[in-house]
Amino acid sequence: MTRLALGIAGVVAVLVTGCERKAEQPEVVVYTSEDEVFAAPLLKDFTAQTGIQVRPVYDAESTKTIGLVNRLRAEARRPRCDVFWNNEMLNTVRLKNEGLLQPYRSPAAAAYPERFRDPQDYWCGMATRARVLAVNTSLVKPEELPTSVRDLADPRWKGRIGLAKPLFGTTASHVALLFAKLGAPEAKSLLAAIKANGVQVLGGNKIVAEAVGAGRLAIGLTDTDDAVAEIDAGHPVKIVYPDGAADGMGTVLLPNTVSLMKDCPHPETGQRLIDYLLSPEVEARLAAGPPAQIPLNPATTARSRVGELKDIRPIDVDLAKAAAEFEAAMRYLEQEFLAP
Repeated sequence: MTRLALGIAGVVAVLVTGCERKAEQPEVVVYTSEDEVFAAPLLKDFTAQTGIQVRPVYDAESTKTIGLVNRLRAEARRPRCDVFWNNEMLNTVRLKNEGLLQPYRSPAAAAYPERFRDPQDYWCGMATRARVLAVNTSLVKPEELPTSVRDLADPRWKGRIGLAKPLFGTTASHVALLFAKLGAPEAKSLLAAIKANGVQVLGGNKIVAEAVGAGRLAIGLTDTDDAVAEIDAGHPVKIVYPDGAADGMGTVLLPNTVSLMKDCPHPETGQRLIDYLLSPEVEARLAAGPPAQIPLNPATTARSRVGELKDIRPIDVDLAKAAAEFEAAMRYLEQEFLAP
């Protein structure tokens, strides 16, 4: 064989080997609204365990879940995402209703309570947060502790209450759930009373919790992960699960949800990532770490320091109805809370 032929053969061998190596590196694309600081270590460990390269896309704090949901809609004709890891469930239900998800029955999903699983296997919930009242105990006496979201309309707290901008993230889902639970007229009446009580609309749930911790607010409607961060920082904050009494509407729970996108480019690796995210080990890490998320899988032995599922009376609401109410709820909020 001539030197030229040998050289060509060598180049071909290198190219073939390179292609083989590339083929041996499977990947999965995940869009997630879970905070990057919590999600990234889990995704890194998934790669270490499986050899599957994860390509994550995180949300922006300013738009939270809605930004990713709109991106998934825009990409519907040519999907780039395999797995949507949402840090709440209502917008996942909306994507299902729009035909953007495909069913996948993960073996790991069977352990989860039915109320946190889609009956057609389009999504499964895990590791939940709750919508809570963060209370500054230096400003609110024990006998004055609020017990309901309705207490945000109590005149004694006028001008000293807060919530996050209600067009994005978990506040938006909370309001849509109120519309579904109470009916639009009663929900609007409650929100109007809270507005009239001088509610401060802040840039995010974390900012609300920080304002409570610093004493700028007496009470704030926020999420457990943001409230517990203030407690961990040594600030005088108490978490109240609202509306848990027998005659109350129930506390809003917002589990993470994982779902497989319709016509996604890597369905097999997407399924493997979903199986991993639904494992007791992942729930345990989300419970034990800073987010203190509450496990839903009975096989998860770890417990969150903000409480256990058995101690919370969740709101009972039709998710499909809440998803259908979402746009109307957002239009109301934009007009009443954000209009100049």
